[in-house]
Amino acid sequence: MTTLLLARHGLTHLTGPVLAGWTPDVHLSDAGRAQAEALAARLTTLELDAIVSSPLERCQETAQAVAEGRGEAEVLTDERFGECRYGEWTGRPIAELAKDPLWPVVQAHPSAVTFPGGESLSAVQHRAVTAVREWNERLGPKAVYLVCSHGDVIKAIVADAMGLHLDQFQRITADPASLTAIRYTPLRPFVLRLNDLGGDVAGLRLREGSDGEEGGENPTGSDAAVGGGSGTT
Repeated sequence: MTTLLLARHGLTHLTGPVLAGWTPDVHLSDAGRAQAEALAARLTTLELDAIVSSPLERCQETAQAVAEGRGEAEVLTDERFGECRYGEWTGRPIAELAKDPLWPVVQAHPSAVTFPGGESLSAVQHRAVTAVREWNERLGPKAVYLVCSHGDVIKAIVADAMGLHLDQFQRITADPASLTAIRYTPLRPFVLRLNDLGGDVAGLRLREGSDGEEGGENPTGSDAAVGGGSGTT
């Protein structure tokens, strides 16, 4: 029963007002570095079998914060956990994008969306879920591993785990430096934590002879934060 921990990157100077996408050289802000360090501190009691990251700097820096202090732990990169390729939407203010005719489709019917000059959200989900399944197989049924990724990618993975159609994924929130935990069993995945911003993580590694627990929460507003947003705090 492999346990996947999904961590969204910490804040950057673009997070929230601008859709960063694959814009190069977007690094963690001071607040984002503090969030990454706090996430790392929360995870110190939990042994991780791998730390995997999107190739983008904000995720690499968040994952590296978790890896520091773990001996020879290294951050492994998998491009399939990279941000959605938003094409012509990349680098544009969210306030401007909200007036685009495609915006309500992104909100209500995301499975139909292919960003102009970019990627479809269904393709994002397919590549990310395929990567999860391959890492699960590679690391084995008792592994606990961390993937540092992006808001829409995490939401797409969670929707798959919950058996939700992609059109429902805007009901899920993934705040900066939040932690989501999914346990994959032979029959079905269980979402253990969702958008968790604090609390003990010791119980995320399944005890020998324990069946674990299910649970989670799903806070969201009427309009989903495309790209993930800057969080609720």
